[in-house]
Amino acid sequence: EEAWVKLRDEAGVQDTFLTHEVYEDEITLHLVAEACKLLGVKPEVVLRQFGEYFFEFCKRSGYHHMLRTLGGNLSEFTENLDEMNAPSFRVERNPDGTMLLHYYSDRRGLCHIVPGIIGAVAKDFFNSEITMEIVNQLEELERTGKKEHVVFLVNICIFTFVCINKYLQHLFCYTGKSLKNFEPVYPMKLKIDLQTFCHAFPFHVVFDEQLVVHQAGVNLQRTVPGLQIVNIHLDEYFSIVHPEVTFTISSIRKFINSHFVMQTRREMMPEAWKGRPMLQLRGQMIWMPSLRCMLYQASPLLRSLQELEEMHMHISDIAPHDVTRDLILLNHQRLAEMELSSQLERKKEELRILSQHLEEEKRKTENLLYAMLPKHVANQLKEGKKVDAGEFKECTILFSDVVTFTNICAMCEPIQIVHMLNSMYLQFDRLTTVHNVYKVETIGDAYMVVGGVPIPVSSHAERVANFALGMIIAAKEVINPITGGPIQIRVGLHSGPVLAGVVGEKMPRYCLFGDTVNTASRMESHGLPNKIHLSPTVYQALKNKCFVIQKRGEIEVKGKGSMTTYFLERNTGVSEQQIMGLCDLEATDGEDSRCTPKKISANYTQWDFHSQDEWSSVPVELMWQQVVIPYK
Repeated sequence: EEAWVKLRDEAGVQDTFLTHEVYEDEITLHLVAEACKLLGVKPEVVLRQFGEYFFEFCKRSGYHHMLRTLGGNLSEFTENLDEMNAPSFRVERNPDGTMLLHYYSDRRGLCHIVPGIIGAVAKDFFNSEITMEIVNQLEELERTGKKEHVVFLVNICIFTFVCINKYLQHLFCYTGKSLKNFEPVYPMKLKIDLQTFCHAFPFHVVFDEQLVVHQAGVNLQRTVPGLQIVNIHLDEYFSIVHPEVTFTISSIRKFINSHFVMQTRREMMPEAWKGRPMLQLRGQMIWMPSLRCMLYQASPLLRSLQELEEMHMHISDIAPHDVTRDLILLNHQRLAEMELSSQLERKKEELRILSQHLEEEKRKTENLLYAMLPKHVANQLKEGKKVDAGEFKECTILFSDVVTFTNICAMCEPIQIVHMLNSMYLQFDRLTTVHNVYKVETIGDAYMVVGGVPIPVSSHAERVANFALGMIIAAKEVINPITGGPIQIRVGLHSGPVLAGVVGEKMPRYCLFGDTVNTASRMESHGLPNKIHLSPTVYQALKNKCFVIQKRGEIEVKGKGSMTTYFLERNTGVSEQQIMGLCDLEATDGEDSRCTPKKISANYTQWDFHSQDEWSSVPVELMWQQVVIPYK
């Protein structure tokens, strides 16, 4: 499947092909050329394999019994293969048991399919192994329209006992008597008059070496009145459609084992009949040496009742012994079945395409859902399961807001506020991916993220700290619609335990609860413009890392009393571009790599774990977007 996808993409062709559709040879040749590049083989090898597969495909499609009855040995099979609607074949048997197989086709470049098909037939039907080699390849001058004439030398290498036994069974033992010396008995005089013969075979014609017509069937005379003229030439009223040879006795005798299709010439038909489709006859050429004449015993080539009506003919015009009567009725049913099969195949292809579109829309919907909720939570909700709240003993929460946001709202149009917040949040959202922190929610100008939830990691404080530094840098690019300068934001961080869970059924949100949330909010509200305000717990988590932290001192925090807080200045281990995710984040020699994120893919990073044990503590159900880089 993977090889086909790669081949299909390289060749630039469609994914599937319908059985009853006709496709250009350029598609086949393009696929063969790309397959040769992909597999490193010659075109002959690919085409031969294609021929073997095509034979198996025909067998699976219900043509096995029909193909099996074409001949009792490989020579007979190949001679009668020309009866099929396929390229023309002609067989010459050599005294040494080999044969020359002449292949004629106007589709150039596909001749190497023939050894694959004939080889598969010989092995499957006649228990034989053959070799085929091209002994001649030229332009066929006698044929009109056919451009390629390839001659294969066919040598039967292995003729097994099973095949010999079958041959002997056909050759001998017919009701206990040997048929080897059978001689037919002919009457002394032909006991049939000309009138009866012309009615019994209403579409036959006899002509000599100069193509002069000597007799014709009654219905053929009725359809082509010109044949009643004495000494009329057959090629004046008919042309040979198959095999595509010149209309001469010598050419016809060369293909005497082939079926012949002849068609009336429109310009020679009566004026009243020129609007009808041209009559086609299909039959056998029989050379009569004693009379030096050719008998063409034929029947109308009609495939359906519709064609019969278009020719203004009736079933009664066809001789009762002629199986064309049954074939027309059977083919009419077959065409209806083929049309139904084609419709089902087209519907199947339409359903496949719709299924692909459905999967694509499902993927978009899931991506949108995963952007709103953690993946494992979203999957549980899709399955109709209850999502239990989880307790996280350690995490770091960040709050931010825009300084003087109330004044900005009072002095600006609503659309200006929307544009300002959207440009700011787009940058913040990108940074959550860069530093792998979880965005909890936004309310107005307030932005809330958490590290260590929903996936517990020991580096949660470092992640959120680097994210906060990126927020300060990103805010400088957002324009204040009042002053025209950059906006100012306050950022507050606090670490501690929380309880997390899904709240509500309509527009559910993954929310955090606990005193840690309140304290982080107080850090933001008691902070200063363009400063990152840290609580004592965050300071303890960062103090031995490569972060520059300035002590603010004791301040009065609403609801908390007196607290010693700090300001985060910068991270000395990385540059601003690395903080913003604009280049790979790699540890510098001599620096503590524990505070340095590593690049995983474009705009996506993963912090190092201090030990392998820290990863083993992560619950399996929470491993929904984690990529592990063990600390070394």
